[in-house]
Amino acid sequence: MMLYYNLKNKKERVTFREAVTRGLSSDMGLYMPEEIPSPGHDFFRSLPEMSLPQIAFSIGGMYLGDEIPGPVLEKICSESFNFPIELKKIGPGKSVLELFHGPTAAFKDFGARFMSRCLGYFTTGDDRKTVVLVATSGDTGGAVADSFAGVEGVDVIILYPSGRISPLQENQLTTHGGNITALEITGTFDDCQAMVREVFTRLDTRDKIRLTSANSINVARLIPQSFYYYYAVSRCENREPVLSVPSGNFGNLAAAVMAWRSGLQVKHFIASTNVNRVVPEYIRTGEYHPAPTVMTIANAMDVGNPGNFARLMQLFDNEYVNIASKISGYWFDDDRIRNHIRDEHQRSGYILDPHGAVASLGLESYIRDHPGTEGILAATAHPAKFSEVVEPIIGEKLSVPSSLNRFLLGKKLSVPMKSGYHYLREYLTERYHLQ
Repeated sequence: MMLYYNLKNKKERVTFREAVTRGLSSDMGLYMPEEIPSPGHDFFRSLPEMSLPQIAFSIGGMYLGDEIPGPVLEKICSESFNFPIELKKIGPGKSVLELFHGPTAAFKDFGARFMSRCLGYFTTGDDRKTVVLVATSGDTGGAVADSFAGVEGVDVIILYPSGRISPLQENQLTTHGGNITALEITGTFDDCQAMVREVFTRLDTRDKIRLTSANSINVARLIPQSFYYYYAVSRCENREPVLSVPSGNFGNLAAAVMAWRSGLQVKHFIASTNVNRVVPEYIRTGEYHPAPTVMTIANAMDVGNPGNFARLMQLFDNEYVNIASKISGYWFDDDRIRNHIRDEHQRSGYILDPHGAVASLGLESYIRDHPGTEGILAATAHPAKFSEVVEPIIGEKLSVPSSLNRFLLGKKLSVPMKSGYHYLREYLTERYHLQ
């Protein structure tokens, strides 16, 4: 059986079920698998012919062991990943991995759907209500809300920074109602994330509810984000490409590194960020300094203290020389992002959202420094989710995917809340009668 250890106390080992249902350890430590499994030569030889659900079943089974029976896991994988992935070549040495064809048009659909089904399996028959807390800088909340909407016995409470996400993203969080509650926080994403983390370490639930998190701090969100990198690399003309990942909380990049550590052939990684450049600066200098969050048009990456940085470092044995030799970091301001969206559209006709533009800029920067490189950039959200930014740049009206139309006319339902743990504690205590 695969066990998961606490990064803050490596002697603590838990099962996958415990890691998923807890979300975080009691000392706010992240859980990591005790080893990165290697699927072996036969798997990689068969990979180009495998569908994403088949990849997910093979790799997921190695992480989960026998904690979810094979037929149940196979069903979870087929239901979670029943939408396409597209890999498109848009220029010399440059392909784009479109991860936005799921129900909420963002890559977070992969992790959220997988996690919701695993959690549903683990909590069946539990008399306590499961309360899923999640902080979002944009797309996570929408994916989690959609994945858990209407699920019996589960309440989802989403914290988001007021005025710092796009209108469509906000609609995706606030129009469900039912078992989905949106808390509109006066503050930043880092404030939201801190409130969630503090609840896990300080709130006495008196065993009345089961608390867990659906952020990428939950390992059941992290693991499935590795699945699509197996798919992409196996379909790439160059079977050892460079991967450029737009990065905010750094779960997506950590998942890509996990795939590489398992044997997937990736030549190099690019951590592409907006002006919230804590990790690119670390890669450049060897010094890690969390910073206040700065608002940008690539809002899902507006993170000044990335929650998954500890996992990323662990994957490189916490050695600066290791991470700096395998990952390059680049950051770009809003003007560069806007100009690149326009330039790419004029050059190839391809429309990037602000986050995909950051990944594209990172890949182009690396190619300039390393001529002849072939790479893949991850496009993590449909540009229509940021129409108010993209349309004026390209001078065109964007077509909205049918999956998003349902959110355009819904009524906003949110609970305003000031930033701070005690406000969230009071809300949860009153709502769930924890006194």
